[in-house]
Amino acid sequence: MKDLIAYIAKALVDKSEEVMVTEIEGEQTSVIELRVAKEDLGKIIGKQGRTAVAIRTILGAASAKMKKRCVLEILE
Repeated sequence: MKDLIAYIAKALVDKSEEVMVTEIEGEQTSVIELRVAKEDLGKIIGKQGRTAVAIRTILGAASAKMKKRCVLEILE
């Protein structure tokens, strides 16, 4: 899951070297934290949050296939 989010984020931002993805695993739920450069934060969130919702939808579908639950946190 971590690699999937990193791949999507690097494709969207200008400063791909500043993309940092960390995964905190629990028993049933994993929290994936995404950090990007301050200038690229708007590109990850998108207009009215549509891009962030789309990334979370992809993450939810991929994690459901693995029978886990993943939550995406976008951090500044």
